[in-house]
Amino acid sequence: MKATIIGILSALFFSVTFVLNRAMELEGGSWVWSATLRFFFMLPLLLIIVGYKRNVRPVFTHIKKQPLPWIIWSTVGFGLFYAPLTFATIYGPGWLVAATFQITIIAGSLLVPFLSKGKKQRIPMQSIFISLIILSGVFIMQLEHASSVPVLNVVLCVIPLIIAAFAYPLGNRKMMQVVNGQLNTFQRILGMTIASMPFWVLLSIYGIATQGAPSSNQVLQTFIVAVSSGIIATVLFFYATELVNHDNHKLAAIEATQSVEVVFVLFGELLLLSAPLPSAISFAGMALVIAGMILHSVVSSLGNRKKMLVHKKVSGD
Repeated sequence: MKATIIGILSALFFSVTFVLNRAMELEGGSWVWSATLRFFFMLPLLLIIVGYKRNVRPVFTHIKKQPLPWIIWSTVGFGLFYAPLTFATIYGPGWLVAATFQITIIAGSLLVPFLSKGKKQRIPMQSIFISLIILSGVFIMQLEHASSVPVLNVVLCVIPLIIAAFAYPLGNRKMMQVVNGQLNTFQRILGMTIASMPFWVLLSIYGIATQGAPSSNQVLQTFIVAVSSGIIATVLFFYATELVNHDNHKLAAIEATQSVEVVFVLFGELLLLSAPLPSAISFAGMALVIAGMILHSVVSSLGNRKKMLVHKKVSGD
């Protein structure tokens, strides 16, 4: 129960990203600053956290050994993930962006054959079929969205989110291969933040040239996003998974708590932004997304348990 509550709390803090990004967009703030400032703020915060245990030097040492893979995959995992995600908030409410982004689960399954090293792995078809539930929910919501806005707005909302959905697992999994267990999670996040800085600096130069400097209110809100989603939510989620990492069923339940994020974003927008209540059709699509995420976690847990049982039989335990 403790781990589940912590998992739900992490989803609450993660949801702040979508609500405040949408708020900044509605207030006239540029998506460029919503994206870049988050990582500019995260860098010193992560340096403090990792530096507290004197673990910063190994990060720089590792980056120096393989600078190109670090820069490429950090830019993919952070830059091509978060920049399109913030851009999408121009054309859709936060709850819709949050729900549509859940297709990253499907993206992760499709990328399996391309990310496996050595032994060939097939696309997990069972996961794909379950993911179709999520996809159908996203389709229903976006179809409803398309009935109230120009088709171009829907395209400019969906395409960036598809890019973000593939970039997130691709960049992060490639970086895990590069790190190869030599750095812990926070060291890897710090390293990826550092290595993605060229991308954020270039994007910020574009922001200054086209939008001017960000407002003080946008600076404050992006700082809140950096602390809430970049630090607090990440710490809570990793802590929750560590509490139950010995039990696949409980681990699946913790992963499934992230589906509540969509609900938190919806209520956040209703309360803070006076957003209109979604239609019954959109609620149905949202329910399919959440159900698909929970089912995906449960099936993954059962699959892992089956593999462990087979391994025990083979090893004679």
